[in-house]
Amino acid sequence: MAVDGANRNDMKLTRATLESVPAYADRPEPSIEEPQGLCLDKGYDFDEVREIVEEFGFTAHIRSRGEEARALKRRAGEKARRWVVERTHSWMNRFRGILIRWSKKAENYIALLHMAFAFIIFGRVGLFG
Repeated sequence: MAVDGANRNDMKLTRATLESVPAYADRPEPSIEEPQGLCLDKGYDFDEVREIVEEFGFTAHIRSRGEEARALKRRAGEKARRWVVERTHSWMNRFRGILIRWSKKAENYIALLHMAFAFIIFGRVGLFG
């Protein structure tokens, strides 16, 4: 998890986010037969991000800006699909301490994020009635 100000572009935190992934020890080695993909949204459509993703051994799957909208204009009645990350951000916006960052220390904000994730997961599993 990488935390920075809201006025910061997503692509600036690509390296910090990939470095903070804890599952690298268990991650299988990517090969030509079984490459490991990393799906990113239009906010990461930069050559610098593609280089960083390749450096970490992933194959980047990034929609170009406007590509999805152009494809959907051809098909009437279909909406753009909502990414899992965007849906999760919507769920996190229900927590006041996350929607507006009141805590000054990044450690406190990260603790709130972890607590919100726990509530979301427990709710989705059905542990809270």
